[in-house]
Amino acid sequence: MERANIIIIGGGVVGCAVAYELASRWTDVFLLERAPKLGMGSSTRNSGVIHSGIYYEHDSLKARLCVEGNRLTHEFCAAHGVPHRNTGKLVIASHVGEEHTLQELETHGRRNGVEGLEMIDRGGIRAREPHIEAVAALWVPSTGIVAAEDLVKAYARLAAARGAHILTHARVASLASSNAVIEVGVEIGASGGGRAANLESIEARCIVNCAGLYADDVAAMLGFTRYRIYPVRGEYAELIPSRSSLVRGLVYPLPHPQGMSLGVHLTRTVWNTVLVGPTARYVDEKDDYESDRLPVEEFARSAKAMLPELQTEDLRLSYSGLRAKLVPPRDAVGTEPAGGPADFVIMPDPNVPEAIHLIGIESPGLTSALAIARHVAPLVAEVLN
Repeated sequence: MERANIIIIGGGVVGCAVAYELASRWTDVFLLERAPKLGMGSSTRNSGVIHSGIYYEHDSLKARLCVEGNRLTHEFCAAHGVPHRNTGKLVIASHVGEEHTLQELETHGRRNGVEGLEMIDRGGIRAREPHIEAVAALWVPSTGIVAAEDLVKAYARLAAARGAHILTHARVASLASSNAVIEVGVEIGASGGGRAANLESIEARCIVNCAGLYADDVAAMLGFTRYRIYPVRGEYAELIPSRSSLVRGLVYPLPHPQGMSLGVHLTRTVWNTVLVGPTARYVDEKDDYESDRLPVEEFARSAKAMLPELQTEDLRLSYSGLRAKLVPPRDAVGTEPAGGPADFVIMPDPNVPEAIHLIGIESPGLTSALAIARHVAPLVAEVLN
């Protein structure tokens, strides 16, 4: 039977960042990804925003790791040639009377350690975004954008350069704990189209569960069922090229206090396309990206309060993504979802200390990936040292 010090389950942005960090400290680090390519799920189906940390509950993991991750991500991208821009963003108040909510957000952001926040008036908004209509805004200079797929590839490439073994088409089929090791059953070579897979077993001194939407399923293999992931789909539209000049950077509405996301926002990407979205809707399946897609009219309706010139014909449908929510929807038909900000879960398995679970790593997971990796490393050290 093959042996490893560490097996990381999941090759999204967090799993690859964890591999990059752990491979600098230990040998025999393996990363297993069931898909044909790394980062095919939530990691690359998002807005590509490097978040600042203004929104999250004070002293939560999301707040602390996002603020740290913002700095680390900007530094990493600059050092390793990952396409990114430090654009800043506007969080706008569309109506008179909402300014106090912006001020509360500014106070909250400063308390979280976000620097450079500034309240600006209509004139300041128009100087930055001539087509945006708002009465006031919070300027957040540390926010940026990144090419998410390039970031995943860079973490993986540098992890491999440090000696990590990265396997795709490698689905974890079983986990069993015995005598301070975990036996990992892996289907190697599985794919669609009826391709056969070889079942292999690897003994690991430590596993790190970075399985994203499936992290609860992986945890359940060891009998840890405290948390359940509820997939929430976010859909995007895109401005047609001839209208992309309507938005220069990043523009966000005020977040809904019980919302599932930060609201439909406007994002100029590193490729100079402009995304409108994401929406947020619970779905039943963890791979349901396309059923019952929203029409472009929905995106126009949501964004028009910020961008009055926007017309439905200015938009075309773009991609969708899924996020790993820990908060369930309300049961009653027609009610608003429960929403609410659940924190990241990063903890050793209470019954199998050789396993470390990362569950509910939704936004700002892309931003926080390196900070999460540094947070995980001492937990791994407790197992291995």
